[in-house]
Amino acid sequence: MTSNSTLTPTDVLRVASTAAGHRRSPGMRIVLGIPYWVFTTALAVIFLYPLIWTTITSVQPRAGTSQTDRWGFGNYVALADYQAGIWVYLANSLFVSLLTVLLTLVVSLLGGYAFARFSFPGKNLLFLTTLAILMVPYATLLIPLYVILNAVGLSNSLVGVAIVLAMFQLPFAMFMMRISFESVPRELDEAAMVDGCSSFGALWRVLLPAVKPGLITVGLFAFLAAWNDFLAPLILITDTNKMTLPLAVANLRVQVQGVIDYGATEAGVVVLAVPCIVLFLVLQRHYVRGFMSGAFKG
Repeated sequence: MTSNSTLTPTDVLRVASTAAGHRRSPGMRIVLGIPYWVFTTALAVIFLYPLIWTTITSVQPRAGTSQTDRWGFGNYVALADYQAGIWVYLANSLFVSLLTVLLTLVVSLLGGYAFARFSFPGKNLLFLTTLAILMVPYATLLIPLYVILNAVGLSNSLVGVAIVLAMFQLPFAMFMMRISFESVPRELDEAAMVDGCSSFGALWRVLLPAVKPGLITVGLFAFLAAWNDFLAPLILITDTNKMTLPLAVANLRVQVQGVIDYGATEAGVVVLAVPCIVLFLVLQRHYVRGFMSGAFKG
């Protein structure tokens, strides 16, 4: 037997474990899988229970709420009639979230492409500087950003809020898009350029479909962060008609004489959660693929 065919102890163990796995009966596999299913079910219950409880309570008759008799949607009616109306606050939140996603996707797509495909002086230093924004506490920058937005005429503006939220999303988005581009073979770029594409043409026609999972992951993160953000609108928005939904729900909590309207607050939480749940369920497959895009690189 030659040295090339010699089995190492590691190879013997691997073969033995594989053979043992094939010899396991279906019943044994079920028994061994019980701890996994118990653990994942417990995690699901821990995370889903508060949302399920809130949903049930929002339509349950309770004293001190807008739904005192029988089950119904009185709390949602109270939420809809609050000040400017829920549709105004939903529109404000949707505008801020979509603009944040658009800004984040455009900048991170071009930035990630540049960091992954081009060499230029100070590239790694610039990338590390971008990531360093993650080390700065979020709240400490809001006051300086408020002063800057006021100087450029974007104070008390939904556009200004979206720009601020996009800025805080860019470090993660840039990192995500860089590893997404680096997981795509460079031969695709070269083949596209041989066929006559420019750098931008190769990005648009060839690389963009390849990094689609990464783009969806970045967009989903940006939307969830902007949709649920409370602190930035609280600092940057002073007009009640420009409030986003989280800010409106927070203001709704305290009504006349400091009495907390728990029913309307729970209804607001449900309205906030539904778009996030739907988006995650629809984009879950792409979301997982986006996170795994750079896992097996090289």
